[in-house]
Amino acid sequence: MPRQYPLKKTRNIGIIAHIDAGKTTTTERILFYTGISHKIGEVHEGEAVMDWMDQEQERGITITSAATTCFWSPLSFDESGKMQSGEKEYRINIIDTPGHVDFTVEVERSLRVLDGGVVVFDGKMGVEPQSETVWRQADKYKVPRICFINKINQTGGDFYKSLESINNRLSPHALPITIPVGTEKDLEGLIDLVEMKAYLYANDDHTELKETDIPENMKDEVKKYYSMLIEKAVEFDDKLMEIFLEDGEISKDELKYAIRKGTLEGKMFPVTGGDGRSVIVTKLLDNVLDYLPSPVDVAAVEGIDPKTEDKIIREADDEKPFSALAFKIAVDPYVGKLCFFRVYSGSLKVGSYVYNSTKGKKERIGRIVRLHSNKREEVGEVFAGDIAAIIGLKNTTTGDTLCDEKDPIILEKIVFPEPVISVAVEPKTKADQEKMSIALKKLAEEDPTFQVKTDDETLETIIAGMGELHLEVLVERMKREFKVEANVGKPRVAYRETIDQKADGEEKYVRQSGGRGQYGHVILSIEPMDGGSGFEFVDEIKGGRIPSEFIPAVEKGINEAVNSGVLAGYPVTDLRVRLYDGSFHEVDSSEAAFKIAGSKAFKKAFRNAKPYLLEPIVKVEVVTPESSMGDVVGDLNSRRGVIENMEDRGEGNAVVKVISAKVPLSSMFGYATTLRSISQGRANYSMEFSHYERVPANVEQEILGESKVKEEEDE
Repeated sequence: MPRQYPLKKTRNIGIIAHIDAGKTTTTERILFYTGISHKIGEVHEGEAVMDWMDQEQERGITITSAATTCFWSPLSFDESGKMQSGEKEYRINIIDTPGHVDFTVEVERSLRVLDGGVVVFDGKMGVEPQSETVWRQADKYKVPRICFINKINQTGGDFYKSLESINNRLSPHALPITIPVGTEKDLEGLIDLVEMKAYLYANDDHTELKETDIPENMKDEVKKYYSMLIEKAVEFDDKLMEIFLEDGEISKDELKYAIRKGTLEGKMFPVTGGDGRSVIVTKLLDNVLDYLPSPVDVAAVEGIDPKTEDKIIREADDEKPFSALAFKIAVDPYVGKLCFFRVYSGSLKVGSYVYNSTKGKKERIGRIVRLHSNKREEVGEVFAGDIAAIIGLKNTTTGDTLCDEKDPIILEKIVFPEPVISVAVEPKTKADQEKMSIALKKLAEEDPTFQVKTDDETLETIIAGMGELHLEVLVERMKREFKVEANVGKPRVAYRETIDQKADGEEKYVRQSGGRGQYGHVILSIEPMDGGSGFEFVDEIKGGRIPSEFIPAVEKGINEAVNSGVLAGYPVTDLRVRLYDGSFHEVDSSEAAFKIAGSKAFKKAFRNAKPYLLEPIVKVEVVTPESSMGDVVGDLNSRRGVIENMEDRGEGNAVVKVISAKVPLSSMFGYATTLRSISQGRANYSMEFSHYERVPANVEQEILGESKVKEEEDE
């Protein structure tokens, strides 16, 4: 089956934003106007095509990133200014990602495989905390993006104020390519600064556009923003700069080329806006085609040869060896395991075999599907630049590379954050026991930030994730999708243990009990490292004081001690261990003896290095009416919060206070209920993980005391 759409006419984009900015609604309108759905789904009515999980429809939020494919051609208008529809020339693969911080991993893994992004902002709120988070993630993966300021038709919606907040908080290089005609409920459409035309609503339900001349009363404003745009755009091309300096003008096509070049280089972010529920999204689609990259416009993907570890570059080309990245695993109730993947080079046919170079295993390709949210279209072959899903892969997990066995490559893996909160779960009945372990295994396969382990002392099953909502949703999914009823314990914070100073540790493990004995002798030192450094093991043994075959056993013993901690059983972080001396016995030394010696020597050193606890700190932003501000600030202070900033947002009667604070995660459990109570339900908040910080001494004593009581109860 030949390729239907050339690479140049393919776009892989993500719709990313803060929660409630209107991402899913905007995507729903895109699907409607591109003919993928014939009815417009409303998020608040639980009918959004992209939010297909029951919980997404009930909660009105996106939980998993949904992939869909649609087709589009640039808008055209007849002589009277009426919209024309023509043959669809472009394929656009869209991923609608979650906005809630607990599901940030969905955004992270989507950005890894996308070529461009549309960042949606709430025109009433401007830049919000999660807007900053997704912007930073897009920076990390060098994803070119355009900005869409949504909801400017609503009371308090303000295109220019939101643009100002983007310039101040995200990038001074965000420049409008359109400006609105009218404000709030009197929004009539927009003016395209490149085309120098107005596009106004042609009917009362805002489902048609008409092309017309720029209104007289807006010509001065258009001139101002056009000058700003053209002066910035010509900076990206020396030839155009020369033409502009000589003639004071460049052509429409030259301006479009310059904006595209600046956007692809990450030096400019075109800004447009409107009502994401209206036909304005068709202009947004045109912007996607004009300014966001095709797979051939982005840098060729890099990887390593699994045998030689040499760097390999793979260009987006159907004729090159096959390479793809598995970026998401989902369990579908009807077809089983779905593996979402992005093809970087080559092509893949149904019935062929693919090599998982990360795991070193072959997989057979039984069925390939292209996704239209929760509907599937079977395809026989996929090509470079495509995003699709394979049904039934057995060994592939998130972040694995799939490739041609004759030309293996391992693409850069996706690194996921560690969970910050955990709870104990137990099945309600004996019958649920086995079903629960199967359910948890499948959910952990889907979500790399969800971890399941058994507490060695209490034998409880502990699940860990990125926040209360994250774990709540997973427990609910266990109940609905796997029919498992479970009791859930109180949330526990993922504390860490670390040290304040250097210390040495020595352990000589000797056991003699007739016959062959055990002998392992280890001398090591530990020292603190900067926050966020993790753990490092350094082998400094010289002259064979400990034979090289026993070094891995020492490291294993230390790793076990690091994972379960010394103070209160929490993982140890931000320190370096240097193994520099020891001794061995020709007959009695063994791996087991050195493993025990390594673990004990580490624990001795750790206790002498002034150990202390670290706790996760979250960044909290509360939006509240002024009347509740005092109570909100007082409550945050009582939770050991540090207020960092207070500002007004909105205008006139719509002004609200925005409070930014850093608060220990342990103090934030149940905060939603308290905030509702002190603000009569009028305030809302968002929070995201910020960093780890030293626990105050009095709080540390409480935590260690609770941990000791728990140990005694377990005994």
